[in-house]
Amino acid sequence: MLSQIGKSASKKAMRVDLEIYYEAMENLYHPEDNPEGTFPMNIAENHLCWDQLRERIQQVTRDNDIPEWVASYTDPAGAPSFRKATAGFLGKFLFHCPVDPETIAFSGGATSVIEMTSFLIAEPGETAVIPAPSYPVYTGDIGTLPGVKRYDLQLPGDFSKSEYDFDLELLDRAKTEIEQAGSTFRMLILTSPDNPTGRIYRESDLRKIAEWCMDNEVHLIVNEIYGLSQLDITHPDLQSEYEQPTQFVSFGKIMEEFKSPFLHFWYSFSKDFGVSGFRIGLLHSHNMDLIQAYRNAGLGHSISNYTQWVMQEVLNDHTFLSSYFKDFQKLLTEAYLAFTGGLKKLEIQYNPSRGSLFVWMDLSEFLEEKSEAGEEKLWLEIYHQTGILLTPTQGFGHSQKGWYRAVITSIHPSEMEVALGRMEKFVQKKRNA
Repeated sequence: MLSQIGKSASKKAMRVDLEIYYEAMENLYHPEDNPEGTFPMNIAENHLCWDQLRERIQQVTRDNDIPEWVASYTDPAGAPSFRKATAGFLGKFLFHCPVDPETIAFSGGATSVIEMTSFLIAEPGETAVIPAPSYPVYTGDIGTLPGVKRYDLQLPGDFSKSEYDFDLELLDRAKTEIEQAGSTFRMLILTSPDNPTGRIYRESDLRKIAEWCMDNEVHLIVNEIYGLSQLDITHPDLQSEYEQPTQFVSFGKIMEEFKSPFLHFWYSFSKDFGVSGFRIGLLHSHNMDLIQAYRNAGLGHSISNYTQWVMQEVLNDHTFLSSYFKDFQKLLTEAYLAFTGGLKKLEIQYNPSRGSLFVWMDLSEFLEEKSEAGEEKLWLEIYHQTGILLTPTQGFGHSQKGWYRAVITSIHPSEMEVALGRMEKFVQKKRNA
């Protein structure tokens, strides 16, 4: 009854933790009404500054008439006024250089952007290389419809660093292996700050990676969906974690210098702004054939004009955005300090982060066996005994067993202490067993 793609999609869950996540969401912790409730910390959502953003959005809709263009068709790549507002936002807050609105195309969320870009630049059966550990759902985003294969590039496994050390020999080796397997190394996908580690790529590494990709005609895409979810590493309680840290430099700035058809940038408003339900993702590229292809193929992926109008008004208010991101960084840093402080107390190792919404932590000492089955058993054990739902390890692509991701922005800061208290009891019980 279904096509081959349909049959495959029907048998493969988008995420292995969705069913248990929905269960947890029906039993959320409340200090009075449900003190034994759950803490879902597996889905990458940011709830830290929603009240502030909601107030600004309500002001937009209250104080302004809806423009005529909102009720009509507009450019499938995004309304011109929305692209202009977004270019101004990216230029001021992330790239720190001018951005041409014509180099931007939108579609409905980060997943759509990844999927659209993949089938426009790669043939089915070609390969995307992704440094591991990395976002598990990349596999489905590039594979389900575009038919692109995922190759997990194993980087040196030192999780004590907040910045990646990248050796170009790894890319040469991957290219050889992929070609020997009968495929083509078509795409290299980097995420900075990374999911799940929170590491960043140095500007010097980004430049040499970009040059390698241009020389080898490989499309390099840098996903900066957490580009403004950066920790305040000057905080006195954080400074000791970073030895001579380099400044975060957006790949957008490097792209502006090269203007290569092989260099691209992904972004979404879901994480930095905490509006995943708005479904706004974007591709930025100086490859104008790709932008035109995105426009021609993207009508079914378009964003609601009403959403575009509301967000363009927010993006044009740079005074508000400056205040918003200052507050967000403060709250994000506090959440990170609270969670990692609990891990330090328990002597649990974690990867020092420069940004993102996560803490990547080592719970391998509690594994009964170092296997996928052992990891899943521990994941479920933590959930059933503490109510804390971490992201399962399956699909991140890394070789080391026992590392789990916690989303520190998914629960209210006042709940963090309760969750950490439960984790402490769990750890003590396991160590005393």
